[in-house]
Amino acid sequence: MRRSDGFAWIAWRRPEPEDYGLLGLAVRFVINVAALWFSQWIIPGFDIHGAGALLFGALIFGVVNALIRPVVRLVTCLFTILTLGLFTLIINTAMLALTAWIAGLFDLDFEVEGFLAAFFGALVISIISTVLSWWAADNVLRPSRRPDAW
Repeated sequence: MRRSDGFAWIAWRRPEPEDYGLLGLAVRFVINVAALWFSQWIIPGFDIHGAGALLFGALIFGVVNALIRPVVRLVTCLFTILTLGLFTLIINTAMLALTAWIAGLFDLDFEVEGFLAAFFGALVISIISTVLSWWAADNVLRPSRRPDAW
């Protein structure tokens, strides 16, 4: 969020080339790890036991969100429009549940017990990921482009 003439406004910025390099991938992976860890810490019924399960779970979560989520969003575009975007929460819930299922196939201790745990877990992950992504864009990926750096 930036301030312009005393009013707060949010500016959407297009992705920059440095967002897609190894640093961008590493930053997104660390953001996923942090969001998953914080979410499992505060949401009952969402448990990740061990650092290995957390790291591999974040990797699976990133792959699911990169490959499967866009297809699901395209197919459910009408529902998302009709619900004014609220169906995105259901999509996020399904992606977290799918991540837990795939992690279970690899015998990882990554457990999501029920719809409510997946729903609130996905909600917390979305909020944490958004906040950390805003921070990382200004401070890690593009620090020379910050308005206060000029």
